[in-house]
Amino acid sequence: MIHNIADTLVAVIGEWGYLGIFLLMFIESTFFPFPSEVVMIPAGYLAHKGEMNLYLIVLAGIAGSVTGALFNYYIALWFGRSFFIKYGKYMFIKTETLEKLENFFHKHGELSTFNGRLIPGVRQLISLPAGLARMNVAKFSFYSGLGAGIWVIVLVMLGYLLGSNEALISEHLTSATLIALLCVVLITLFYIVRNKRRKKILEE
Repeated sequence: MIHNIADTLVAVIGEWGYLGIFLLMFIESTFFPFPSEVVMIPAGYLAHKGEMNLYLIVLAGIAGSVTGALFNYYIALWFGRSFFIKYGKYMFIKTETLEKLENFFHKHGELSTFNGRLIPGVRQLISLPAGLARMNVAKFSFYSGLGAGIWVIVLVMLGYLLGSNEALISEHLTSATLIALLCVVLITLFYIVRNKRRKKILEE
């Protein structure tokens, strides 16, 4: 089953090219429960075979992710919280899930849009509380692009280095996730230290 899906996606990406990657990653970043692993890893494999450009794959993946995130952001911005409470079930969003996302956003602030892009189960929906909170769209795009970029690069390199070996990919996917989460920790610490220094300078 998984092998057939992977083969199909390799064929689709090979036929549609970078536009296919962009569209699939756009969908992955909206409400549809569609894992980015099944897009970017096969794309990395095609780069390994010399059929696609590695850098353009990464750019298409990041662009699709950020555009999908902006789609969610603006829906939340324009329609508000009541829209998701009423219709969220049709988009796989429970009221409890929305509340947890809002708490996560308020606890971690702007950086949550970066952190969220690297956390499974949160990745697709972290844009919603940012839109509801009317976060600055430029900052939102920057942090979303940073988080999406790290994840996209990790997945593409998995496909590029391990080729079509499903067993190895499955084995290393957990490690890839841990690497992404380590990036979350390091950049979060950098962000906290930088803000503390800024506050100290302002107080002086």
